[in-house]
Amino acid sequence: MESFHRKTPEQILKSISKLHFGRLKVYIGAVSGSGKTYHMLREGHSLKAQGIDVVICAVSTMQRPETLEQIGDLERIPSIHWREEGVEKKDLNLEAILARNPEVVLVDGLAHRNRHNGQFGTRLEDIKFLLNKGIGIIVTANVYELEDVRAVASKLTGIEVPETVPGDTLELADEVVLIDVTPETLINRVAEGNLQGHNKKVLERGNLAILRELSLRLVAEGVNDSLVKYREELGLLGSSGVAERILVSTQYHWNGSIYVRRGQQIAKRLNGDLVVVTFVKPNHELGKEAAAFKRSIIKLVEHIRAEFEELPLRSRKALPAALVSYALKNNVTRIVLGHSKQTVWQEFWQGSIVHDMLKLTRKVDIFIVADRAEHEGERILPAKIARPEEEADLFRRLSSDELENKIKQIRRGQFKIYIGAAPGVGKTYTMLREGNDLLRKGIDVFVGLLETHGRKDTQSQTGDLEVLPRRQIDYRGNILEEMDTDEIIRRNPEVVLVDELAHNNVPGSLNKKRYEDILRLLAAGISVITTVNVQHLESLNDAVEQITGVRVRETVPDHILRLADEVQLIDVTSQSLQERMRAGKIYAMDKVPQALSNFFKTGNLIALRELALREIADDVDERLEAWQRSTSLRGPWRRKEVIFVCVNNTHQAERLIRRGFRIAYRLKACWYVTCVQTESLRGAEEQMKQLETLRKLTERLGGIFEVQSALRRKDIPSVLVAKAKECQATQMIIGQSRASLWKEWRQGSIVKDLIRLVRHLDVLVVAD
Repeated sequence: MESFHRKTPEQILKSISKLHFGRLKVYIGAVSGSGKTYHMLREGHSLKAQGIDVVICAVSTMQRPETLEQIGDLERIPSIHWREEGVEKKDLNLEAILARNPEVVLVDGLAHRNRHNGQFGTRLEDIKFLLNKGIGIIVTANVYELEDVRAVASKLTGIEVPETVPGDTLELADEVVLIDVTPETLINRVAEGNLQGHNKKVLERGNLAILRELSLRLVAEGVNDSLVKYREELGLLGSSGVAERILVSTQYHWNGSIYVRRGQQIAKRLNGDLVVVTFVKPNHELGKEAAAFKRSIIKLVEHIRAEFEELPLRSRKALPAALVSYALKNNVTRIVLGHSKQTVWQEFWQGSIVHDMLKLTRKVDIFIVADRAEHEGERILPAKIARPEEEADLFRRLSSDELENKIKQIRRGQFKIYIGAAPGVGKTYTMLREGNDLLRKGIDVFVGLLETHGRKDTQSQTGDLEVLPRRQIDYRGNILEEMDTDEIIRRNPEVVLVDELAHNNVPGSLNKKRYEDILRLLAAGISVITTVNVQHLESLNDAVEQITGVRVRETVPDHILRLADEVQLIDVTSQSLQERMRAGKIYAMDKVPQALSNFFKTGNLIALRELALREIADDVDERLEAWQRSTSLRGPWRRKEVIFVCVNNTHQAERLIRRGFRIAYRLKACWYVTCVQTESLRGAEEQMKQLETLRKLTERLGGIFEVQSALRRKDIPSVLVAKAKECQATQMIIGQSRASLWKEWRQGSIVKDLIRLVRHLDVLVVAD
């Protein structure tokens, strides 16, 4: 369907002009030594094998054995060598490159500054010159070399960078690929002597984590921009379901700044953009007090770097529709506003802005900020809770259970996960390559389970690694194969490679899921390296279904990702992945057309890539905050939160539970899930089965599930409120009502009754 949209004259002209330019691809990493040059050279060999004329110039191997090995038989155009303060520099030899006129040039150091008498002052200008001559460029860069990132990196790490490029440089690129490496891997490379001449400050563990998160978020933002453009071209309105965009609706009133600050907290914690709007009557002059509040809010919005807009208010009745329309046009995922102060009768006669918005929104969540001023006398946000002193814990005697847990952790094997946005990004390929590296270093490693899916490149990476035979299981007369966990434990290697973490085992196996087998291996002291795709994370199940239309059946609890000592992303652009697909490198050729028109559609791949980048950035930030709270990019949450999720026995319940988990995880909060049964439904077999499913999901994600009873349907809100009070909840999560107006009039609305009863709590109404 996408190909049938008629191109505009502007699109046609842009496409024609691009035919005359070379293609630009940028490999970006957190720091030098992350493997950018290695991957660039490897791509050079791949292009050469396809008959493309590739040369290298001004490539810096830093004498790293793996990188030197990758140069191989690639043709080198000599660079221009010069020295500055005793340091040797390399400039591109533009005359030699133009005379040779290759299709692609591989070059290092996008931010490099040229010698004073050179044709251009910077390498970026050299690259633009060559692109204009129709020569393609593949180049490398570090995240802190981008001007707008440099300031943030300097503030957080103290690292100063002499050579930078403008912040919008990556917008010139046709492709930007992140080379993600964990701090642990980089520290190991330093210990092995493979990263010489580095600034010691760069290689501090905390700084490596900060720079890694900055690179993940930077690339995610770029991917989001391309996704927004893609959706606009297709005429799609609203959020894609990946990036968060928070809209605060406020007034020129004393509590306006509270709503803005609350919106800022949410946006920061969810790594989303923040937009603030206020409605004013056209041609109406503000009073002295309102004008003062306006100045205060605008100053606050500028300080927190949010967007601000005044919208015309025709009438109070038109406000909900105007706000929802604005939210959809601006890809908003969550609207933040205050609780209503109206009585039931006032709502009946005058209408309710919150209730009207709930009727109108089907794609946007509504977050209603608690009225704590009335209940607690609170007019400002709670102050940051001081971190408790931990020195006393060092001298406290451990209990027998704590001692046993500590010993288990000491004995436990190391756990590393390679994660990707979709099948075919190269997770198994990279895992096997690492396995062979470990083998060469004398470490006892073999393959416990391998799924090559017939991919020749992946199979070739097995190299000298032993692949353990699978255990055969007779299931209903069919012989099926699974990983032989018992044999791995008997062989007791130092490291075992296991593909497809989220795989469901054959019925009759000791464990239902492969991740349970892996936990058993770790407990036996065996280190495990494994692979998984982002769509298999349990809490992302609904987001993935929204993006792709596919409900993923094989999932793994998010806490398994948190258990890992290292989580490393394998990043590939949607375009490259589709090219691999068309070349038959992912699926058999007869399955390619179907895959490209379904799961591997451009929009799906862009969205899944952004989802993966943001998920790993969040994981890095959580680890950084746990290790050193003061340097976390998002900063610690400002108050102790308790999340209370209200569910019923509809299909929406699982989605609410997953949402509750993700919010609780980001806020480091304990969370509860409560379902209220009425007498008419108690004991029904189908009801009990559904409740058990919800209980298992909640417990798998680390929450507490409870069932409460109510005599009648209209008692449900009061039962939920009583339970929320008992749990000391600070935030309630409920689903949007699906009842018709007629049904609400006859039976009442549980959602509306709840909102009235819990004005002292924040309430998130999750969109249907």
